Amino acid sequence: MPMQLQIITAEREVFSGEVDAMAAPGLEGELGILPNHAPLMTLLQPGELMVRAGGEESYLALTGGYLEVLGNQVIILADAAEDVDEIDEARAQEAVERAQQRMANRESDVELEQAAASLRRAQVRVTVARRRRSTPHRSLAARQQAG
Repeated sequence: MPMQLQIITAEREVFSGEVDAMAAPGLEGELGILPNHAPLMTLLQPGELMVRAGGEESYLALTGGYLEVLGNQVIILADAAEDVDEIDEARAQEAVERAQQRMANRESDVELEQAAASLRRAQVRVTVARRRRSTPHRSLAARQQAG
């Protein structure tokens, strides 16, 4: 019996559909979620989200947010969520380099904190893109269009 997953950002609904399993980047490590999971509300850290449906896996880069499991429904309110196929690895690597330069040239602790957060987000995008480039997967957008 699958569970209902909804992934929402401030800009758009990234995905809404049935899935068999998922793994999300929790604050204290990876959270595996299967149908009939106990109720849960938690923060997510920047990292990789894996979604499995119909024997196929999809991967997204998350930059943090919240995850709620209630009944057989999972809702992710993400700061940002990007399917691995949407990530421009070269641009993400440039963002890593810009953030590193900002950290080196900071003028205040606030700037350091902001640059460090930017660096973490950019590194997640690069890591997910590199790791999944050669892994068989299906984008969530294609899965949602297929119905």
